[in-house]
Amino acid sequence: MERTTLLTSFQDFGLADPISRALKEENYHTPTPIQAQTIPIALTGRDVVGIAQTGTGKTAAFALPILHRILENRTRPQPKSCRVLVLSPTRELSGQILDSFNAYGRHIRLTSALAIGGVPMGRQVRSVMQGIEVMVATPGRLLDLVQSNGLKLNQVEFLVLDEADRMLDMGFINDIRKVVAKLPIKRQTLFFSATMPKDIAELAESMLRDPARVAVTPVASTVERITQRILQVDFAAKPAILAQLLKQEPVDRALIFTRTKHGADKVVKGLAKVGIRADAIHGNKSQNNRERALAAFRSGEIRTLVATDIAARGIDVDGISHVVNYDLPNVPETYVHRIGRTARAGAEGVAISLIAGAEEMGYLRDIERLIRIALPREDRRTPGSRDAAPAPAQHRGGRSAPRAHTVRSNDAGQPSKGPRRRRRGGGNNAPPQPNRHEGPRPAQQGGKSQAGHSEGIQGVAFLHRESRPNNQSNRSHRPQR
Repeated sequence: MERTTLLTSFQDFGLADPISRALKEENYHTPTPIQAQTIPIALTGRDVVGIAQTGTGKTAAFALPILHRILENRTRPQPKSCRVLVLSPTRELSGQILDSFNAYGRHIRLTSALAIGGVPMGRQVRSVMQGIEVMVATPGRLLDLVQSNGLKLNQVEFLVLDEADRMLDMGFINDIRKVVAKLPIKRQTLFFSATMPKDIAELAESMLRDPARVAVTPVASTVERITQRILQVDFAAKPAILAQLLKQEPVDRALIFTRTKHGADKVVKGLAKVGIRADAIHGNKSQNNRERALAAFRSGEIRTLVATDIAARGIDVDGISHVVNYDLPNVPETYVHRIGRTARAGAEGVAISLIAGAEEMGYLRDIERLIRIALPREDRRTPGSRDAAPAPAQHRGGRSAPRAHTVRSNDAGQPSKGPRRRRRGGGNNAPPQPNRHEGPRPAQQGGKSQAGHSEGIQGVAFLHRESRPNNQSNRSHRPQR
């Protein structure tokens, strides 16, 4: 890792005056650790590999030096081209990254565009017709634009890959390779990932030239301010117990995680029957529906949002008091990612997991091994019950799935056939399959373990992510996205 003298004020970076003014207006004063490490290196034009979670401020860590370097050599973009290309795994995260670029570049008349699935492509084609400076995109829609001759990549000077490990999870790695093959060899590349499994390390090595390596966050730790609880329940009792929790707990906002899109819709319908208003966000929802649900959640119009892991990636909402794992995740790191949605910005938070059946108990053991904490359990099962939950049969440990086992269409789970021998290799661990532009193509890396390391980079799991509310001028002192 790079050893540099860390700067303690944004003024120390020597950023261009229009950018410094925007930061003052955003009320940003003190850089976060990832910003303090990354910005000085990126300003020199060197490639960077950063290991950092969502919420550590990495968006500003790459956006600020890129904007400064654009201003140093301000040229008019050629038609159908962009100078900066940022790839991110989801629509929501892409939109938030673009918002950050526009906020920091508000005084430089930045030209920018968003290319995501779920919305008509025609408008996106028109937005890049005259050429733009910054393009933020999901890989699927970006390739659509390129293949339809709506966008040319031969003028890209800066490439950013954000949340590379999640893009691997979602089956985007081949799309990324196709995109990179179309880029100029001479460019600056900034590569960020929360973890560094073998596949991601190999991808980074193939894309970057003599990169500086920066990292923040201890391995596999969870936030002390989160109160974590485990409820052992009968599978059939999960809907009733969830409703009971939402009525009895002091909930400001609750984020409920399910393993499948079908499961998310089912939870919303079940809560509606007992008078609890909720909405779901997942890959089968249109972009407009997802944005309306997020807006209602942010405003407090609804206090309960049900989400799959892929759709939740990039949700940037303050004030989430409770995270409930309706289905326990089969990848231990995902548990850390999920519960990090609460207890942000110094607040307290509660994470409750409903566990039914031997398979989810196995997932729990993997989680406890990762975070090195024995979580407190409360047994609410019917006396004498040993309910084998009909949860989707997924193996623990791997991040990708063989093609033959990838769950498609509406994520419907398959009944469990009872306790399974635990497997550490790959398996049917692919995330739910949303439509082409948001989510995974069939994963190509089946059977690969995520435990690999490259050149001393260790796997790092999520901590919490502090965020700032959208559209507010009085923001946190540290840019978080």
